[in-house]
Amino acid sequence: MIFLKSTGIVRTIDKMGRFVIPKELRKTMDLTSPADALEVFVDDDKIVLRKYSPSCIFCQSLDNVVDYAGKKVCAECIRKLYEKIDTSETAKTVAAEQ
Repeated sequence: MIFLKSTGIVRTIDKMGRFVIPKELRKTMDLTSPADALEVFVDDDKIVLRKYSPSCIFCQSLDNVVDYAGKKVCAECIRKLYEKIDTSETAKTVAAEQ
């Protein structure tokens, strides 16, 4: 369950589906540059906006993230995947030799 803090701010949506995030809230959330992006989530009947930061698709870490095939993956998850692949390949090799 997500617990949301009410700001008491109500905004209307224009004909193009847009609304304005108040300046104070943009400042608080460090959304000060036109290049800042937001992620949009849906939770039942709620729309949740979060400042976008490129995090790992597996563990959501922001440390040592690289882009692979359009997906963000951290170095730790890459290491774990490599170990899993290496272990699987070793098991197949041993089974084939028996």
